[in-house]
Amino acid sequence: MQTVLSPKAKELPRAEEAEKILRSCVHCGFCTATCPTYQLLGDELDGPRGRIYLIKQVLEGKEVTAKTQEHLDRCLTCRNCETTCPSGVQYHNLLDIGREVVEKEVPRSLAQRLLRTGIRTVIPRPGLFKALCSTGMVFRPLLPSSLKRKIPPLPEPPKERPRRHHKRKVLMLEGCVQPTLSPNTNAAAARVLDKLGISVVSATEAGCCGAVDYHLNAQERGLQRARHNIDSWWPAVQHGAEAIVQTASGCGAFVRDYGHLLEHDEEYAEKARVISALAKDLAEIIRAEPIETLNPSANQRVAFHCPCTLQHAQKLGGAVEDILTRFGFNLTSVPDSHLCCGSAGTYSITQPELSMRLRDQKLKALESGNPDEIVTANIGCQTHLSGARKKPVRHWIEIVEESLNPQPTPIESRPEDMISPFA
Repeated sequence: MQTVLSPKAKELPRAEEAEKILRSCVHCGFCTATCPTYQLLGDELDGPRGRIYLIKQVLEGKEVTAKTQEHLDRCLTCRNCETTCPSGVQYHNLLDIGREVVEKEVPRSLAQRLLRTGIRTVIPRPGLFKALCSTGMVFRPLLPSSLKRKIPPLPEPPKERPRRHHKRKVLMLEGCVQPTLSPNTNAAAARVLDKLGISVVSATEAGCCGAVDYHLNAQERGLQRARHNIDSWWPAVQHGAEAIVQTASGCGAFVRDYGHLLEHDEEYAEKARVISALAKDLAEIIRAEPIETLNPSANQRVAFHCPCTLQHAQKLGGAVEDILTRFGFNLTSVPDSHLCCGSAGTYSITQPELSMRLRDQKLKALESGNPDEIVTANIGCQTHLSGARKKPVRHWIEIVEESLNPQPTPIESRPEDMISPFA
C-alpha cells in the first residue's frame, strides 16, 4: 500500500516500522473474513483492513476523530487476521503504533479515563487485586445479581508444590490475577513438571508482564514492567534456567515480544532478546517430554478452547490438543475454534457488550459436543467463559494433573515456598 508519512509521523520512534507494515498490506481482504468484530458489526472499519486504512490516514496527517479511536478500541488484538494474511502483515504492531498516536490526539471522557486508570492500578498488582477480589467473593451472596455475576466464586485452595531438586530448572511467571482466581493452576504445573524431572525455581520479584499497561496505551509503563522482569529473571538465566514458563498464554505472548519491543533500548535489547527466546508456554515444555511414561488414566470428554494468544500470537495451535490426546482425553469438536471468546485481556471490561456476544457464541461452540469438561490455556479466557455460570472452565494442566493423581489433598501453598534458583 502506497504510504507517505506526515512530517510529524516521521518523528515517531517506530515510524520506519509503521511505514514498512503499511506497505506490506495489499488490501486483499482475507483478514476481514476471519475478524470477530467485523463478523458481529459488518462495518469495514471494524475489520483489520479498515483499521489499517484508518491508521494510514492518521500517520499521513489526516484528521483524527473520536470515531477513529472507537474503531481502534473495538479491535480485540486477537491476531486472527495475522494467521489469515498471505502477506505477513504485522497488524498488532501497527495497531499499537496507531493507538498510541490517537490516544494523544483524542481526549477520553472522564469515565473512560477513570476506568482505564482503575484497571491499570488494580490488575497488575497481585496483592491489591487479591484483597479486593477476596472481599468481593466473601460478600458475593449479598450483592445484587448484576454485580454478583462479575465476581467469581471462591476457588479451591491450591495443593502443595513439590520441593524436590532436579538438575533441570525452569522459571515460572506467576501472573497478576491467576494466583487469586485460579490458584491451583501454577501449583499443578509445578507438580506435573516435577514428575518429568523439571524443577520450578522461585522468581517472586518478577511482576506483571506489562501487557495490561501496554495495551491500554500506557506503553512506556508496560515496557518498564518488562525491564523489571528481565532484571528479576536474569540471575537465574545466568545460572542455567532453561526456560521461562507461562501458564497464561496472554502473558506468554507479550513476554515473547520483549525482544522486539526493546530492540532499540541500548541497555536491554540483548537481554530482552534472550528472555524472549527462553519464553515458553507450558504446553511447549510438556509436549516435548515422554509424558506417556507417567501412565495417565484419563477418560473424560473434553472441549478445549484454544486462546487467540496461543494459536495466533504464539502459533501453538494444536499443542495442548496433542498433549490431551496423548494423556487419553477424548477431545470434542469445537466449531469455529479460531474465533476469539471476547476476553482479550481487559476487552471484557472496556467493551462489555461485544465481549458478551463473542462469549455466548464461543460457549455455544464449546458445548456443542457435550463435553464433560471445558478447559483453556489462559486465565482471562477461563474467567470470562466461567462468568456465564454454565459449565465450569479450568486450565488444561489441572485435568492433566488429576489424571495422574486422582485424589490429591488440598493444602495452602505460596510461590515463595518454591525452591531457590541457586539451589
